[in-house]
Amino acid sequence: MIHYMLLFSRQGKLRLQKWYVAYPDKVKKKITRELVTTILARKPKMCAFLEYKDLKVVYKRYASLYFCCTIEQSDNELICLEIIHRYVELLDRYFGSVCFFVLFSI
Repeated sequence: MIHYMLLFSRQGKLRLQKWYVAYPDKVKKKITRELVTTILARKPKMCAFLEYKDLKVVYKRYASLYFCCTIEQSDNELICLEIIHRYVELLDRYFGSVCFFVLFSI
């Protein structure tokens, strides 16, 4: 099950967030800040999966955007990567370009 999905830029600016599990606003801000700083600090050649508390974080960079999805320990990371890829394709089709979406739509 997906707990939440975050989209943020290379500069760390949050572009989109969707929470599928209820968290208090204070906790959402803390989670967002921790994940953004952790993912941005990782090198490009490092694995795109990491553990955060009792969850798995799967992320992928497209252009200047990071797509980050948090799933349960029992879920498949590769399926989550495919979900992210399909989401990017959908955004590309709808907005014309994910880069355009990043700069002008939000």
